[in-house]
Amino acid sequence: MTSHTAPGDSHRTVLLRGGEVHSPADPFATAMVVERGHIAWVGSEGAADSFAEGVDEVMDLEGALVTPAFTDAHVHTTATGLALTGLDLSAARSLPEALALVRAHREARPAAGDGVLLGHGWDADSWPERRPPTRAELDDAAGGRPLYLPRVDVHSAVVTTALLDLVPGVTALPGYRPDAPLTDAAHHAVRAAAHRAVSPEQRTEAQRAARRRAASLGIGTLHECAGPDISDEDDFTALLALAKAEPGPRIHGYWAEHISDEKGALRVRGLGAMGAAGDLFVDGSLGSHTAALCAPYADRADTAADRTGTLHLDAAAIEAHVVACTEAGLQAGFHAIGDAATAAVTAGVRAAAERLGIARIRAARHRVEHAELLTPATLAAFADLGLTASVQPAFDAAWGGPDGMYARRLGAGRAAALNPYAALLRAGVPLAFGSDAPVTPLDPWGTVRAAAFHRTPEHRISVRAAFTAHTRGGWRAIGRDDAGTLVPGAPADYAVWRTEELVVQAPDDRVARWSTDPRSGTPGLPDLTPGRPLPEALRTVVAGQTVFVGPNE
Repeated sequence: MTSHTAPGDSHRTVLLRGGEVHSPADPFATAMVVERGHIAWVGSEGAADSFAEGVDEVMDLEGALVTPAFTDAHVHTTATGLALTGLDLSAARSLPEALALVRAHREARPAAGDGVLLGHGWDADSWPERRPPTRAELDDAAGGRPLYLPRVDVHSAVVTTALLDLVPGVTALPGYRPDAPLTDAAHHAVRAAAHRAVSPEQRTEAQRAARRRAASLGIGTLHECAGPDISDEDDFTALLALAKAEPGPRIHGYWAEHISDEKGALRVRGLGAMGAAGDLFVDGSLGSHTAALCAPYADRADTAADRTGTLHLDAAAIEAHVVACTEAGLQAGFHAIGDAATAAVTAGVRAAAERLGIARIRAARHRVEHAELLTPATLAAFADLGLTASVQPAFDAAWGGPDGMYARRLGAGRAAALNPYAALLRAGVPLAFGSDAPVTPLDPWGTVRAAAFHRTPEHRISVRAAFTAHTRGGWRAIGRDDAGTLVPGAPADYAVWRTEELVVQAPDDRVARWSTDPRSGTPGLPDLTPGRPLPEALRTVVAGQTVFVGPNE
């Protein structure tokens, strides 16, 4: 890819030509003009000649693909950066390997310079031992240091004795067990203690690292899902300030604090949040046995106290939150995974609609994060109430299938009902795709592939629908219908890709065959068949400003 002038800033006029431009304005477009941070024109190579003399820069795409930049609709930015720059256990294949990584991490960091050790990503379900490390094993590997190691889903954690000693009263909190992963309030308390040890300088570098990684993957926008049980106000406001001050992906922030009145709404708005939404926990996660279920977990003993998980908010609390947010002009949103949790959300939102009118509820575009286990009734309620499903297809890729963690937790029958993307789309429920990084990595094309090749075939959607959910869907989730697509007037958020032949992929072969007919006007996308190489980002642009250029460009 070559440019006839040096790259300019967002006020320059740029003509991109000689490639493939993915645009509904012209399915056969090969060129695009960007002016003052917005798309000014999309069209054919021949028509591009008329613009060539009047622009500040001409970029020869040399056959590359131009698409809208991705939006990741659910991210924990600082935690993602800490995982990128610190101890990552996601690749550990056994318990001994994980402990060896902890030991090496500790030895590389003298206590005086880094008092609390932080890690992420262990998943005992993927290890031959099928158990997490004991506290004694961790104490030994960490050399007596404070250590915080959340499970891959970040809804439970194993910690060392030294970290527990920093949290007075933790042993009396819900979720504390002497030699098992901590959940609920006990987990939140040790997480807060661990994160307090992160210096402002470490935090800023972690945030920069996460934004750099996102930009290198063609992601132009991140939805930060913060809150008092996840991070802290200083982390949240510092991230928003950083995104305004430095080039990189946009940040739209959500603060997951339960509110019930105007005072609470003003507090959330004062933090710079778009809504009291994101990870406002109605329940936990399937991996940690804390997602709220209507029927018991399949792998929980009859004597277990938490056989159906934990419901943190009931319908009445959800109703109060939705009413307060709607009246204040804020988005409300909830983390809900199990069928008991999604049922509580729809019951609460329905009650709010009865108080305020369903038109106001629909117009507010309230959100539900994850929304994994839905009944036909809750799915229909999502559509009726105008709820956006902010979902993570990589969860199915990681834990779905007949031999996956979901099947062990729920049994094959219930597990096969998880993440029903095709049914959500058929019902008219808006989808916004994300990663929940660092739970699963930032990986937009991998996310699109996971939805198109869902482990349960009836839940698969077309590559085009999945791509839309990961681009335009994220913008619609914040109330913007004029972005996330390359049409005149839209923000110039785009990515340039090196990829192979463009195709049309859909679960129904009849649809795929028709879509490749020129009469359908369907623009192609990269072939995402499992095993094929994913596209490589050459350049990422946000509001007309280049925020990433590949090493060979």
